[in-house]
Amino acid sequence: MSLDDTTTQDPALVVHLNGSGGTIKSWVVIDTLVDGLAMGGVRMTPGVTQEEVAGLARDMTHKFTLAGLRIGGAKGGIVSDGSNREETFRTFGRTVKPLLHGGIHLGIDMGVTPADRAVFFDEAGYDPRYRLGAPDMPIDWRTYYEPLIDVTGHGVGVAAVTALEASGRTEPARVVVQGFGAVGRAVARFLEDRGHVIVGVADAQGTISADRLPVADLVAVTDEFGLIDRSRLPQHVTLSSAPDAWLDVDADLLVLAAQKHALNAENAHRLRAGLVVEGANLASDAEAREKARAAGATLVPGVIANIGGAGAAALAVTRVVPFELAAEARKAWVFDWIGDRVRDNTRALLEIAAGRAGDPLPELLAVRRGELR
Repeated sequence: MSLDDTTTQDPALVVHLNGSGGTIKSWVVIDTLVDGLAMGGVRMTPGVTQEEVAGLARDMTHKFTLAGLRIGGAKGGIVSDGSNREETFRTFGRTVKPLLHGGIHLGIDMGVTPADRAVFFDEAGYDPRYRLGAPDMPIDWRTYYEPLIDVTGHGVGVAAVTALEASGRTEPARVVVQGFGAVGRAVARFLEDRGHVIVGVADAQGTISADRLPVADLVAVTDEFGLIDRSRLPQHVTLSSAPDAWLDVDADLLVLAAQKHALNAENAHRLRAGLVVEGANLASDAEAREKARAAGATLVPGVIANIGGAGAAALAVTRVVPFELAAEARKAWVFDWIGDRVRDNTRALLEIAAGRAGDPLPELLAVRRGELR
């Protein structure tokens, strides 16, 4: 394995998938291999590109490095609008079968559900419980992973609270959550439970804002895709369909929990929150991050905050999880492990940022790489 700087080096392996027993347009990018292993989710959108998949795979490498997990980063991408799902994922499973059985674990990401994952696992004859040279998992993947649905939101919430505490803030923060899918909802609940106030939420239809948005009420009118039913909202809320209106809400904390490059060079000047926490992959671009830092904002990147789901999966694939624990104790162990890593990395990042100008992430990555040697 190599633990050299992975900021600019090429991926270890890029596979262009055309389909086996069917036709697909897809890629698997293996950014790094550690002890012969790599892992990451599969993203399916009509516009996904090889470049996007490569960027996501690089992020996975950084996530696992920062978390101290001995596994490399990978990612899959399928170009599709989601029609003919069964055929698409059966073709994908047949095509990636050698990778899955060769130590490349592929999971879920945007546009891919646990049911889709079950289809391509089945078609490939792949069962994560068994791998040559590793102890068997004593429980099936679904039993292990499904109770951890909120672990990503938990980690993002820990990053936000840690950064707020580091700033010396003692009063409740006004919070905007951009994206109200599984992660956004979990973060909103986490922060509200700790006394912070949700003042804005955005979904694919626009932005909802008020002096206080009770999270339980919002969740009750939100569908499985993260869309909020406007007809069931109370009258006191403000609705806007203007592009990126979530940036215009007066807030102390902005959580980015939706699409790639939501915060970008074109809209970064509208940022009002002094703290930004990324709960999605590639949630901001490099120029936006530079502009935010120059304006005095603090940004906790997704490779630190958004480790929950990937970390929980990697803990199982690398057999770090104490599977002998009872179900609730095992779940608590994983949540605590993720929370501890997020907290430690958030604090370390902020300490580096306080000591010098520029992006603190490369220095923190170098430190964590050294600890893995």
